[in-house]
Amino acid sequence: MELHILEHSLKVASIAKEGIQICTHGLIKLAFLPSKTRCKFFSLTETPEDYTIIVDEEGFKELPESEHLSVAEATWLALNVVSGGGSATNSQPIGVTKIAKSVIAPLADHNISVFMLSTYQTDFILVRERDLPMVMHTLSSEFTLLRVVNGETVAANSLGVTNGFVKPKLVPRPIIHPLSSPSNMFCVTSLDPDTLPSVATLLMDVMFYSGGIKEPGASNEDSGHIRFFSFSLIEGYISLVMDEQTTQRFPNNVLFTSASGELWKMVRIGGQPLGFDECGIVAQISEPLATADIPAYYISTFKFDHALVPEENIQSVIGALRTNESAGQ
Repeated sequence: MELHILEHSLKVASIAKEGIQICTHGLIKLAFLPSKTRCKFFSLTETPEDYTIIVDEEGFKELPESEHLSVAEATWLALNVVSGGGSATNSQPIGVTKIAKSVIAPLADHNISVFMLSTYQTDFILVRERDLPMVMHTLSSEFTLLRVVNGETVAANSLGVTNGFVKPKLVPRPIIHPLSSPSNMFCVTSLDPDTLPSVATLLMDVMFYSGGIKEPGASNEDSGHIRFFSFSLIEGYISLVMDEQTTQRFPNNVLFTSASGELWKMVRIGGQPLGFDECGIVAQISEPLATADIPAYYISTFKFDHALVPEENIQSVIGALRTNESAGQ
């Protein structure tokens, strides 16, 4: 298999809920008017705490300086596993559990922190730019490493990490962070970019006015529902993650769905904000799922992590993860 190192230099940022109106103009431009920017990689995820933005350096210029905008210090690079050739965004989806043992676990074993973004099309593994030499050395035995340069894939040159390399002693990774599972059911979907203008007003409402529509009789503390919405526009491909109620607001035949119309349940990782320096969080979750052969999408945000698993697997997933959690106590 091939591991592509994409050419985008990425920023990861958080926008406070109370400051979203300050950034709305730039975010609308990035999401709906890509021809007006040079941005090729943009993702926005809303959680109950904040908005997480992943954006390339060109797109970052569209965001104003603000006390409500917090930016992770590092510059990040996106990696993408591609089987059988093809570009990063039109390959068959791999699923984070399919790369848990070949990519996620080895990086965790070498104390390399990762930030995950699963989309409808594929999975992006974000690593700090400064960690790239060790990333390449760690994964070079399993993958053909290629860099994307001006849209073309070329062989990735070794960055010189050869001497003094010690194979780490592999240790179990018990789950050490609290887990919760909201009651919402989620859809992972996409739409044709040509149809984006026809639903732009609706999408803006969903993105920025999330207090708008509630289920009849629902209260703010109701039944464990949480606010979670993710929109990505990466190299021309759109990905959306939203709860089942939100998808029902869209016209028929606009959103792509799988043949099974699959619904997903969420496992939310973290009691306190996780930070960016801890290693192995994605591995703690993805390895037990990989062992059980359960597919999952995984979306890291500025404060917490989120895994999406098929609705019918949620009880076995929670059971497997709780067992792993108990092992860490």
